[in-house]
Amino acid sequence: MQTVDLRGVCCPTNFVKAKLALEMVDAGEVVEFLLDDGEAVKNVPKSLKGEGHKLLGLKESDGYYVLTIEKVED
Repeated sequence: MQTVDLRGVCCPTNFVKAKLALEMVDAGEVVEFLLDDGEAVKNVPKSLKGEGHKLLGLKESDGYYVLTIEKVED
């Protein structure tokens, strides 16, 4: 599983980087994104779900969040 660290990246750049990372993997693959609290954890999961990707999990871990997404077909 690929992990993409988006901590310290501000909105909306973190969503753009997450979207680009998902373009690099095949449908059905799972990617973890590390997100800061606040705007990032509110907006990125919602935006990726809006793109049609499957939200598998969102959990807090040592002051940041781990978002797990499964890429769906383009």
